[in-house]
Amino acid sequence: MKRMSEALSGFWEDEDGLGTLEILLIVAVLVIIAIAFRKWIMKWVGDLFNSANTQISGQSGSIVNDANSISP
Repeated sequence: MKRMSEALSGFWEDEDGLGTLEILLIVAVLVIIAIAFRKWIMKWVGDLFNSANTQISGQSGSIVNDANSISP
Protein backbone atom coordinates (compact mmCIF):
# COMPACT_ATOMS: atom_id res chain seq x y z
CA MET A 1 0.00 0.00 0.00
CA LYS A 2 2.86 2.34 0.88
CA ARG A 3 4.57 1.61 -2.42
CA MET A 4 1.39 2.49 -4.32
CA SER A 5 1.05 5.70 -2.34
CA GLU A 6 4.67 6.64 -3.14
CA ALA A 7 4.12 5.91 -6.84
CA LEU A 8 0.99 8.04 -6.91
CA SER A 9 2.77 10.85 -5.06
CA GLY A 10 5.70 10.67 -7.49
CA PHE A 11 3.35 10.74 -10.46
CA TRP A 12 1.52 13.76 -9.05
CA GLU A 13 4.76 15.70 -8.52
CA ASP A 14 6.31 14.70 -11.85
CA GLU A 15 6.19 17.58 -14.34
CA ASP A 16 6.94 15.55 -17.47
CA GLY A 17 3.26 14.82 -17.99
CA LEU A 18 2.43 18.52 -17.99
CA GLY A 19 2.91 18.70 -21.78
CA THR A 20 0.30 16.02 -22.27
CA LEU A 21 -2.16 17.88 -20.09
CA GLU A 22 -1.61 21.08 -22.06
CA ILE A 23 -2.18 19.27 -25.34
CA LEU A 24 -5.40 17.71 -24.01
CA LEU A 25 -6.67 21.13 -22.90
CA ILE A 26 -5.92 22.62 -26.32
CA VAL A 27 -7.72 19.74 -28.05
CA ALA A 28 -10.69 20.16 -25.69
CA VAL A 29 -10.92 23.88 -26.50
CA LEU A 30 -10.74 23.15 -30.25
CA VAL A 31 -13.51 20.55 -29.94
CA ILE A 32 -15.70 23.00 -28.03
CA ILE A 33 -15.12 25.68 -30.68
CA ALA A 34 -15.89 23.18 -33.46
CA ILE A 35 -19.12 22.17 -31.75
CA ALA A 36 -20.12 25.80 -31.18
CA PHE A 37 -19.53 26.77 -34.82
CA ARG A 38 -20.41 23.44 -36.46
CA LYS A 39 -23.22 24.86 -38.64
CA TRP A 40 -21.01 27.66 -39.93
CA ILE A 41 -18.11 25.25 -40.52
CA MET A 42 -20.34 22.77 -42.37
CA LYS A 43 -21.75 25.54 -44.56
CA TRP A 44 -18.26 26.86 -45.32
CA VAL A 45 -16.93 23.40 -46.23
CA GLY A 46 -20.00 22.72 -48.38
CA ASP A 47 -19.59 26.02 -50.23
CA LEU A 48 -15.90 25.28 -50.71
CA PHE A 49 -16.60 21.87 -52.26
CA ASN A 50 -19.42 23.25 -54.42
CA SER A 51 -17.12 25.99 -55.69
CA ALA A 52 -14.39 23.46 -56.49
CA ASN A 53 -16.91 21.19 -58.22
CA THR A 54 -18.21 24.09 -60.32
CA GLN A 55 -14.70 25.06 -61.37
CA ILE A 56 -13.78 21.46 -62.24
CA SER A 57 -17.02 20.95 -64.17
CA GLY A 58 -16.48 24.18 -66.08
CA GLN A 59 -12.97 23.21 -67.10
CA SER A 60 -13.57 19.55 -67.89
CA GLY A 61 -14.87 20.37 -71.37
CA SER A 62 -11.79 22.37 -72.23
CA ILE A 63 -9.53 19.63 -70.85
CA VAL A 64 -11.21 17.03 -73.07
CA ASN A 65 -10.93 19.31 -76.10
CA ASP A 66 -7.26 19.97 -75.35
CA ALA A 67 -6.58 16.26 -74.95
CA ASN A 68 -8.31 15.46 -78.25
CA SER A 69 -6.36 18.12 -80.10
CA ILE A 70 -3.03 16.84 -78.75
CA SER A 71 -3.60 13.12 -79.29
CA PRO A 72 -2.46 11.74 -82.68
